[in-house]
Amino acid sequence: MTDPTMGAFLLPAGFRRPAAVAMLREGHVVGEAGRSVVHSLSERRARRNRPYVAPDPVTRTNDPVLLIPGFFAGDYTLRTVAATLRGEGFRTYRAQILANVGCTLTAAAILESRLEQIVERREQRVQLVGHSLGGMLARGIAVRRPDLVSGIVTMGSPMMAPAAHHRALTAGAAVLAGLSRVGVPGLMSADCLGGSCARQSFEESRLPVPDDVAFTAIYSRRDGIVHWKACIDPQAEAVEVRASHLGMAVDPRVATQVVAALHRHRGVGEAAATAPVAGLLDVAGSA
Repeated sequence: MTDPTMGAFLLPAGFRRPAAVAMLREGHVVGEAGRSVVHSLSERRARRNRPYVAPDPVTRTNDPVLLIPGFFAGDYTLRTVAATLRGEGFRTYRAQILANVGCTLTAAAILESRLEQIVERREQRVQLVGHSLGGMLARGIAVRRPDLVSGIVTMGSPMMAPAAHHRALTAGAAVLAGLSRVGVPGLMSADCLGGSCARQSFEESRLPVPDDVAFTAIYSRRDGIVHWKACIDPQAEAVEVRASHLGMAVDPRVATQVVAALHRHRGVGEAAATAPVAGLLDVAGSA
């Protein structure tokens, strides 16, 4: 059964929440964050030791990538992923989310506006990388606006059953709804958790992703916050990693999988791209 604050439709038959003790797995995030620090220091050392006259080893693909943080998180949580992508030649953009705690429909509308600006500037569609709730937002936007999105990568996003998460997360959402009810602006309301807002967001997450939008779903059986089975969308190429839920945002090994997914996505929907863009894709594909 779902919590009274969550709509029953958000936990379809065949899915369940993680066990209460699963949250203990999130302790792995300490080691995963440490791995991120070591990786960052190693990269800085390599840059310092590189001669100024050495050629830039990065092939600038110029692919725009918008990073969308998870529930209760902000842009800062995806800095490791962003740095890895930039090192591979991708152009990264922040979602401009300080804390992802607002109405999902409102957040999606703001992200669409952000995407329109990026597409207008870069003159090509954007790939979306979303962690947890951010991935669910990415999938919904891709369904509504395939003219803006060329590919999506989700990390620990329970698209198939949004309520298949730990009860601690439900408690946090309930607090937000309570604050919204007493007049605090910019927070999720009860409607976002079990009303028409939640239903619309969920129904959009079940609609088919257009054929020319590539889709990779990254999941982990070590996820202590979201049940891993809810993260595997039948339309996506599923990629398993060994990481905690929080660790997916900071572990450089997961960031490497994101890079691999984005490279696989290149060329999907190429017929919809402009001729100059297609040329860039051909060169990158033959490298």
